[in-house]
Amino acid sequence: MNIKSIQVGGLATNCYFLIDETSGKAAVIDPGDEGERILAELNKLDVQVEYILLTHGHYDHIGAVARLHEALPQAEVYIHKADSKGTGFHVVALADQIAGLRYYDDGDILTLGALAIRVIHTPGHTPGGVTLQVEDVLFTGDTLFAGSMGRSDFPGGNTQQLFASLKKLAQLEGDYQVLPGHEMTTTLDVERKSNVFVLEALK
Repeated sequence: MNIKSIQVGGLATNCYFLIDETSGKAAVIDPGDEGERILAELNKLDVQVEYILLTHGHYDHIGAVARLHEALPQAEVYIHKADSKGTGFHVVALADQIAGLRYYDDGDILTLGALAIRVIHTPGHTPGGVTLQVEDVLFTGDTLFAGSMGRSDFPGGNTQQLFASLKKLAQLEGDYQVLPGHEMTTTLDVERKSNVFVLEALK
């Protein structure tokens, strides 16, 4: 497994390239903006893009989906159905933009070459927020950040749900690398010990 990342857009969204090195297959996670730049990076990597995967429906995480879908029609686009019609925050209804849009939910598993991508529904920042778990890595979107958590005051946000989602992640067995939607990476063990929001969620 190989993971590359670039920051895109005015809100510096972390866009990730998840690559199965045995097959050369890849998934793009949260292409929030700068579609041409993302495509150029993918061209450098020389991979076959199988999926475009979205942790939630906010514009800064899905802004380049239409461009990537146009350039990579073979790649299946996945989002949780609760976010597919937009979230009320700079609304972009992917269900109206992307023909053949696919939906995933808690417990679903997508296969990327030899990799298994497990979907964990983690609402609160948005109703359809998900975390994607691959081996010892969690792509947490805007649910869990290093030392912080996502906002719940946007339309569709819910603080109680967000704390429940933090608890759900914190109770996973073992340690994980946490790759959030913005800012720096961290680990689940670090967040269990020092993130005041995670500690509150575990009470």
